[in-house]
Amino acid sequence: MLAAVIRAPKKLDITEVPTPSAGPGEVLLKVGSNTVCGTDLRILRGEKTAGVRPGVVLGHEIAGTIAEVGAGVNGYHVGDSAVVSPTVTCGNCYYCLRDLEQFCMFPDIFGYNLDGGLAEYCLIPAHVVARHHLVVAKPDVPATALSLSEPLSCVLNGAENYKVKLGDTAVIIGAGPIGILHMIVCRLAGATQIIVSDPSEGRRATAASLGADITVDPLNEDLEAVVRGATDGLGADVAVICIGRSELLPQAIGLTRKGGHVCAFAGFPKGTTASIDPNAIHYNQISIVGSSNAKRRHAEEALRLIEKGLVPADIIVSHTFPLEKAVDAIEFSASGEGIKVAVTP
Repeated sequence: MLAAVIRAPKKLDITEVPTPSAGPGEVLLKVGSNTVCGTDLRILRGEKTAGVRPGVVLGHEIAGTIAEVGAGVNGYHVGDSAVVSPTVTCGNCYYCLRDLEQFCMFPDIFGYNLDGGLAEYCLIPAHVVARHHLVVAKPDVPATALSLSEPLSCVLNGAENYKVKLGDTAVIIGAGPIGILHMIVCRLAGATQIIVSDPSEGRRATAASLGADITVDPLNEDLEAVVRGATDGLGADVAVICIGRSELLPQAIGLTRKGGHVCAFAGFPKGTTASIDPNAIHYNQISIVGSSNAKRRHAEEALRLIEKGLVPADIIVSHTFPLEKAVDAIEFSASGEGIKVAVTP
């Protein structure tokens, strides 16, 4: 089969590798779509190396059709649509036993040490099947939509932390795929006013078409003034940072009302720091939360939202590339054009 194999930083080979088959306890997935994540770009460029096995097949936002079921496997059938929850938990460590499995101390991760979805087929090992990290989807949902379940699951985890609720004003900083998904989740949670900031005119237009009440060009407009003007001077209930730039953290704090929540959702470059006024947190009682990965239940929840048509996947997945062009797909994802890129073997 054809696969995208990471040999070393800046060396991703699109090459023939042996097609796997499902042994006892295993499932073989025929990949229909693998959407591209910023982490794939960081691995390709050598900015992310920890835990990445040289020679692994890249890709972790995986959806497809079950092609083969190994002996002893129950609950999965050939022809089922399915998605992968890619951070495979051990179930026994400190965090797994305290309902924080997204911080599992001994994870296996597709596209890091387990062969991922930038291939024609993806083998789901027995321990992954046993831990229910393969989730069956309803039929007839496009694979490109299903593969959004992984980033959406991470967004759902974040929303639990920043506690958006009915009647809130939410500010989303960044209108890439993650920002758009946060916008959708905030609306579904009951936010009645959503303000989206992004320097890209095209991405602002997409956000507006999907229901953003106000869009802001931060290069030419004063975001804080816009937010204060839209909230009678109070500030936003929630501000979500979806771009990994450290200067956005103090800005988000300045946008937020007393008692509000700020979420540092984006990953920031290693070693960067942010200068913030601690009194702005103290006197305004602002909660600052992070968000990382997702739990298996978030994958289930994300899949149900997609199946119900509550996530406009046909707009979010703006570009598709064949597997032979996987390197181009990953590089294109960093261009700022479009929203989400999918590789469709």
